[in-house]
Amino acid sequence: MFKALKSKNFKLFFYGQSVSVIGTWMQKTAVSWMVYSITGSVFLLGLATFLSMIPSLFLAPLAGSIIGRYDKHRAMILLQSLAMLQAGTLALLIYFKIYNINFILALSLIQGIINAFDMTCRQTMMIDIVDKKEDLPNAVALNSTMNNFARIAGPALAGIILHQYGEDICFIGNFVSYVPVLISLMMMKITPHIKAENKFRMLEDLIEGLDYVKKETEMARMLLMLTCSSLFVISFNTLMPVFAKDIFSGNAETFSWFESAAGIGSVLSAVYIANLKSAENMNKLMIAASLLLGFSVIILAVSTNITVALICMTLSGIGMMGQTSSINIYIQTQSAVNMRSRSISYYMMAYQGMIPVGSLIIGYVSHFIGTRNTVIIQGVICIISVIVYVYYKNPKSSETLETCVVPYRNIKG
Repeated sequence: MFKALKSKNFKLFFYGQSVSVIGTWMQKTAVSWMVYSITGSVFLLGLATFLSMIPSLFLAPLAGSIIGRYDKHRAMILLQSLAMLQAGTLALLIYFKIYNINFILALSLIQGIINAFDMTCRQTMMIDIVDKKEDLPNAVALNSTMNNFARIAGPALAGIILHQYGEDICFIGNFVSYVPVLISLMMMKITPHIKAENKFRMLEDLIEGLDYVKKETEMARMLLMLTCSSLFVISFNTLMPVFAKDIFSGNAETFSWFESAAGIGSVLSAVYIANLKSAENMNKLMIAASLLLGFSVIILAVSTNITVALICMTLSGIGMMGQTSSINIYIQTQSAVNMRSRSISYYMMAYQGMIPVGSLIIGYVSHFIGTRNTVIIQGVICIISVIVYVYYKNPKSSETLETCVVPYRNIKG
């Protein structure tokens, strides 16, 4: 399971990021708590999250084009330094009790812009920090495991700190968590693969990257599948507070059970993928994971027992992680070297960029047709998308068409 850690560069990256990602989730939790405490507005609470994610939708392709022309190692150091500066600015504001919601929202947007470049760079750099290409799927899975563990540990730690010491300690903690990341990045020794030349052909790069993805039909189908899932399915998480509070008559602790169940499922899925011996059959894994996600979401929507609901949340976490990680691994391993950063950028746009848009759509729809009905529709959409993917992937349909067309051409001739 840990074979990618034999690579010194990946080991440094993994240990440094382990600290920082927990700090990031601490800050996310503290920002949500603080915004709602200051304003009492659910809209502003959602807006802060929206601003921190929406830049990926517009900037990810540009990020892939830019990062592909620069030394990724140096770019990563620069981006992590900017993220540390953003965290430090937010920590100073809260430390001096400057609770200005406009400043907080602006810093959330800045964080989203930095993340759009940082996540693309981080994913693209992965193949440069493992010694053997066959260890890449393991590295991606370990990175996912780390992120999902932080998704559980970060909010839990933030809850303790918020209660005992106040929100300013959460922000200061996130600021300090960037120190081990920067140290680990500076200790890495990576040979840059791309020379920094023709850096300003951004438009040509964007067109070239889009053409490449369209020509790689399997990759294009996977990205369309991910776009559909991020836009219409994964956003069901937005409605979990409603399930916890209204449907199951719970409280904040009940909501934390739902979040933890999804996190546990994601970790289990990531551990399974980390133990795979090769990156073959990622499309089959993606199909199985997507079906699991769709059916578990439907059962969650109709369940009246909280135990069943939590089991479904765990299964949905397994499905979500299996779907997104398998697509990520496929793109990482199958992309041409000079196109990897641009391919990854489209992955980030389809994944991170679409989720906030999907959350807005789902919130709006559920207002009119109800939470349970909305989630059922999301599960059905997930299953239909799998059927469509399998249909267009199956060469028999095109063979059947060709069988009909060729005799017609012969007769006409």
